[in-house]
Amino acid sequence: MEKDALELCPLDGRYKDIQELLAPYFSEYAYFKNRVLVEINWLIYLIEKNIIPFNDINTLKTIYEQYDMQAYLKIKDWENITKHDVKAVEYYIDDVLKEKNMSDLIPFVHIGLTSEDINNTSYALMIKDFLNNTYFPYIKDFLTYLKKISTKYKNIPMLAHTHGQPATPTTIGKEFKIYVYRLEEELKKLKQVKIKAKFNGATGNYSAFNFAYPDINSILFSKEFIEKKLNLTFNPLTTQIENHDYIVTILDFIRHINNIVLDLNLDMWLYISKSYFKLEVVKNEVGSSTMPHKVNPINFENSEANLEIANGLLVTLSNKLPKSRMQRDLSDSSTLRNLGVSFGYSIQGMKETLKGLKKITINKEILTKELENEWEILAEPIQTILRKYGIPDAYNKLKDLTRGKKVTKEIIHDYIKELNISREDKERLLNLTPLNYIGLANKI
Repeated sequence: MEKDALELCPLDGRYKDIQELLAPYFSEYAYFKNRVLVEINWLIYLIEKNIIPFNDINTLKTIYEQYDMQAYLKIKDWENITKHDVKAVEYYIDDVLKEKNMSDLIPFVHIGLTSEDINNTSYALMIKDFLNNTYFPYIKDFLTYLKKISTKYKNIPMLAHTHGQPATPTTIGKEFKIYVYRLEEELKKLKQVKIKAKFNGATGNYSAFNFAYPDINSILFSKEFIEKKLNLTFNPLTTQIENHDYIVTILDFIRHINNIVLDLNLDMWLYISKSYFKLEVVKNEVGSSTMPHKVNPINFENSEANLEIANGLLVTLSNKLPKSRMQRDLSDSSTLRNLGVSFGYSIQGMKETLKGLKKITINKEILTKELENEWEILAEPIQTILRKYGIPDAYNKLKDLTRGKKVTKEIIHDYIKELNISREDKERLLNLTPLNYIGLANKI
């Protein structure tokens, strides 16, 4: 039987490419790889600071540089014995040091540390690499395409709707540009979040390392390791665990970005249902098991579902991670293992929206026809001109003329011709149509 047929999570089966995209950051394999990297870098740092007498740093580096599936499986074997994942990493490194004739280093592996020193720095590195190498480039591509169609359609008028009812016209391009602006604003904020890490022992007081090396300023020593060796931002004040506040900030920004894309999905679904856009017809695709004519907005619907699932997870993670009993409990450890899932559904959602956007074309005939049938929307500019001339009760005059009625061009023009306003403004109103009453939409 195909393995994919037995997968419980769509990210591991149906959306296999998302699993492959995120596995280098959030898989169990990647988590252990980063733990090995941190442990070895701590050893190297101690050597560089002349705390450990040793000079073969290059050989030490190979322990994480040559990390592979065989190394991962050896760590898992140790974990099956110890029932403690970080201790398994320590024992694995001990074994490798023996193999490389560096047994003198074994006592220094994990010295002065607690398991959460390794875990929180590993997650920080994983999140940082994911954002910089995958998430930010993915959103950049998404925005690039949105900008492209925004420019392409900037002069195409469309009847706008407020409360689902005909309203002042806009342009297709301007509506897309709104989403570009919103996403860029959130992306700026997300990029400013500092990825933090702590390295301060069992309850956050540097107790063990400080006791063993009283002549060393443990706080500055740890800060330099975090910032110079791992290129992260130092968190100086924690319990046993890093507070996760920066992670929550990242989750909330990603959730907000997801909601903006969800808003776009909802608009696109409605615009397609009103035939403002045509969907590409792909040969051999089927839209319904019984209705041969169907061409459905499946990508936008798929995106909506995946982004809602992502947001559900992101809310749960965001609500849970800042809370821990006393100096720590283990619940955050199990919670954090779902980061990759929440990010995976987020990217899958954006991916589907982008696919949907690439399948649409403008239905100019419908857009034009609808605008030409909605002359009542010109009540707004007419009553505004009347106000300009100080004519009393202008709003109610146009309300009586247009509200709840089918208004034609002739009705509007007859009304304009009777107005006591300048010839210039009268001509401007007579030249106004639902098609050209778009304000500054195409310039915005």
